[in-house]
Amino acid sequence: MTTIATTSSHTSTTSSAKRLLTAGIVAGPFFAVVVAAQALTRDGFDIRKHAASMLAVGDLGWIQSANFVITGVLLIAGAGGLRRVSRSRWVPRLLGVYGVGTVAAGLFVPDPSMGFPVGAPEGQAASMSWHAGLHFAAGGIGFLGFVIACIVAARRFARDGERGWAAYSVVTGVSFLAAFAGIASGSTGGPVLAFYAAVALGWSWISLVLRKAQQVSA
Repeated sequence: MTTIATTSSHTSTTSSAKRLLTAGIVAGPFFAVVVAAQALTRDGFDIRKHAASMLAVGDLGWIQSANFVITGVLLIAGAGGLRRVSRSRWVPRLLGVYGVGTVAAGLFVPDPSMGFPVGAPEGQAASMSWHAGLHFAAGGIGFLGFVIACIVAARRFARDGERGWAAYSVVTGVSFLAAFAGIASGSTGGPVLAFYAAVALGWSWISLVLRKAQQVSA
């Protein structure tokens, strides 16, 4: 009876972990689809100079705010699933930090700037509001958590002899950090496009790592 109960409990835990991991796997694609739909339909939005955060500004800004919150919750769930099946203590925690930062970024709205929404002044806002400051602080903390998660994961993969995954993790983390530094400087054009590419790379890494963990736990 004890053996049966233990097996049943293990099966239940594994099933729950898989569901949580699935939530984390779909977080990135969900975020990308919602951003793309808005970028193609919002008047005045230009991906060459406007980061996705700017979609949270204006009458339809609630859509992107909700996107941040939902995506963050999905990532937090994924991090919880990873914690249940991974030998690493810090990667799930750091991905959880990224998730919390994403949720918080959705709760605080950046300021209108760079001509968006239509009618907003060109260039950066003369002074930053408190909610814009909290938005960027939350995003920055979340991004830092993600970059560190990539480096910690790279060390774990290298220790396990998975050099391809280790290299992939380092490239993702370093690329993301460099792109974030570029956009944080206030530059437009190349740095903004590079940041979009880095975000796509980052979410792809998260989905693939969580999918890997899901397969290993099967």
